[in-house]
Amino acid sequence: MADIPSTGHVGETGARRFAMTGDDVGARSAAFVLFAKEEVRAGRRVVALYPAWQSTDARKAVDFARAALRTDHIAGISVDLSPLALSLIADQLAYLAPYLPPGMVAALSTELPKHLLAGAWLRTVSGLSTLPTSLRQHMGSYAPTVSFLAYCAPSAQVGRLRPSDAISVPFRPVQPVQLLCSTPDPSITRVFDENLPQAIQPVATRTLPVQPLGSTYWGTHKYVEFVALSAHPQALAYAAGALRATECTWCGEPVTATPCPFCRGVGSGDPAAAHHPGPSAQATHTSQSAPAPASRNGVHAPQGPFAPRGVPSGAQAPVAPSPPPGTPPPTDPAPRRPPNLQGNTGPQAPRPPQVGPVGQATTSPWSAPPHRTGPNPPIGAGAPPGAPRTDPPPVPAHGHRPSAPPNPSEGDANPDGPPRTESPRTYSR
Repeated sequence: MADIPSTGHVGETGARRFAMTGDDVGARSAAFVLFAKEEVRAGRRVVALYPAWQSTDARKAVDFARAALRTDHIAGISVDLSPLALSLIADQLAYLAPYLPPGMVAALSTELPKHLLAGAWLRTVSGLSTLPTSLRQHMGSYAPTVSFLAYCAPSAQVGRLRPSDAISVPFRPVQPVQLLCSTPDPSITRVFDENLPQAIQPVATRTLPVQPLGSTYWGTHKYVEFVALSAHPQALAYAAGALRATECTWCGEPVTATPCPFCRGVGSGDPAAAHHPGPSAQATHTSQSAPAPASRNGVHAPQGPFAPRGVPSGAQAPVAPSPPPGTPPPTDPAPRRPPNLQGNTGPQAPRPPQVGPVGQATTSPWSAPPHRTGPNPPIGAGAPPGAPRTDPPPVPAHGHRPSAPPNPSEGDANPDGPPRTESPRTYSR
């Protein structure tokens, strides 16, 4: 998406070009939007390359196409390369597009420049703003015999070219190497021809027409732009095999970096869980993977994805003072029993009888003895007059337990023993 013609090095296969010319943004974007509409409706995805140093109109065109078509099948890729190197990369991607998924094609836009040596020989760097330069290099541009070698791939750097010194290139492509070059002024190529080809040793050199945006990128008209690439039959396959792509959790395209160039999604794992992390999912993830919170003075921090209420962010809840060392832990007091209807606190169920110090059964203090009614009530204050006297049962000797009560179905097995208990009876005086 720039005025960058094809090099023709790949053959008939080439990327579709959009010069982005027009009076306004709409006129400059119209051709690309129409092309994207046709491709998306045909079920294909669009990978749009544009120079990073001239990206305003291209980014607006990509965003306008995505919004107008309401799709995320259009990816805009910013590439920081010189015009000649960008033209070659675009044609190589167009050549690989039928054999690779769109996500891999977008990822190769940053991988292929790592296998190239691209740059230019410059007479001066006073107008160079796309590559990092120093003040000393700017001052050296005014000397009559000074020239520079600037590289944009595989890394951006600018160095001074001294004819007396041997040139050491920062990267050498895999043999055999081909050299592509272009210049607006063929009369200034003597210094370039005497130095760079000897360092690269290409098997073939091609001179291409000058790129229209070459002077804009290099900041001068006195330059010789070049690209050295490998002519090995497996060079592109080797570059594609160097990628380690993972599937995008949103659109499913293989990507090598985030955000995804198509859906612009970020994250891994389940897309629903990554986008809508509910409390239950967070709590499960915390309990399975995260260690237990450390204790502080014997008080454990609250576990869970949410902070306790009432405690501001970044603050800590008040911690209870810890007892001195050696103090036994406090025992929990017995729980209080709810009061019954009579106002007493205690269980309503009777407890089993307890053996007193003299060996006789004692009645539980939580249950009163039942009121006996019948023909032989015990003698006491309030007994009816004329009632027969009943002697109390004999007290067993110390250390002896009372015998078991006789079975009512067996009759009076022990006539001398205590009277047999009878079922309650109701009578009126």
